[in-house]
Amino acid sequence: MPSAKRRFRNIIPAILLLAAWALAPGALAQGLGGQTPAAESAPIRLKIVGGLANVSQYVRYEEPFWRHRIGELTNGRVQAEIAPFDRSGIRGQEMLQLMRLGVVPFGTALLAIVATEEPEFNAVDLPALAPDMASLRQTVSAFRPHIEQVLRERYQIELLGIYTYPAQVVFCTRPFAGLADLSGRRIRSSSVGQSEMLQALGATPVVIPFAEVVQAIRGGVVECAITGTLSGNAIGLHEVTSHVHAMALAWGISIFGANATAWAALPAEVQMTIRQGTNELEQQIWAAADRETGEGLACNAGLPACTAGRRGTMTLVPVSTADDERRRRLLTEVVLPRWVNRCGLDCVEAWNEYLAPTLGIRARPE
Repeated sequence: MPSAKRRFRNIIPAILLLAAWALAPGALAQGLGGQTPAAESAPIRLKIVGGLANVSQYVRYEEPFWRHRIGELTNGRVQAEIAPFDRSGIRGQEMLQLMRLGVVPFGTALLAIVATEEPEFNAVDLPALAPDMASLRQTVSAFRPHIEQVLRERYQIELLGIYTYPAQVVFCTRPFAGLADLSGRRIRSSSVGQSEMLQALGATPVVIPFAEVVQAIRGGVVECAITGTLSGNAIGLHEVTSHVHAMALAWGISIFGANATAWAALPAEVQMTIRQGTNELEQQIWAAADRETGEGLACNAGLPACTAGRRGTMTLVPVSTADDERRRRLLTEVVLPRWVNRCGLDCVEAWNEYLAPTLGIRARPE
């Protein structure tokens, strides 16, 4: 685990890049603390760092909410600007530290990415953990109080929402019939846990940012990629790959929160409205992720059910009994033990307190 001094040194470039945007006059909220009567009537201006650019969660839900809906909910009292984190000069691994420092007063952090610094957060999005939306909802609900506590105590972040992307599945450039056929292939991964799972399958993981996946496929850097069903369609994976697996290997959980100082500076009634609004936003995003998981598969395969994406001609590989059995073994024999090894005794205790009663799987210290 990198030292605090080293982590701080690593995020200095991001601080300098973001300072003009995130901390510009009026960026957080005009007239907070020691308000004059004139300031009290001035709009509160918020700067938001959202999720990934160009995917449904951001384009259809996050951006419209902050650019338009929050103003409607507050009768114009709150005005917000939002930018996707991958176009804001931010390394995803640094998001929690930037939020703790207040450089990003309101931000979205992908748990699989920030887990390089805080592996405990990865518990709810371990690869092979949740094969369907129902099990994912159950897992996140059980672990949410712990996420909230850790964010508040270690990072001074107020949790406002937990989002999920549609199911992440395997896209490949040549035929495969199931997980066993992935052995020997170079496959795009987005997290340590995914990489460990792929290694256990006999594949070679290559960590590649989401925005570079299509280029990596075209350039032959990888021949397969794990990513969202509809987000993969949005970036054109259906044009450069031929087969897609129906099994959810991961989901892509993210948290949305506020720097504690920035949050405390907002009037109580504004806090309440934002909390209620982001709760509605969260429910919309989860419902959309469920719907878009099937939508993405249908669009990639060019099926009639496709309405929101671009139709491809991919072969949809069904989930076999052997695949599901392999997934369960990967979780219990590889993914969970290696996560415990990285994460330590605190994570064992957190898993066994919050998740073992729900999942029926206990973590054991290495």
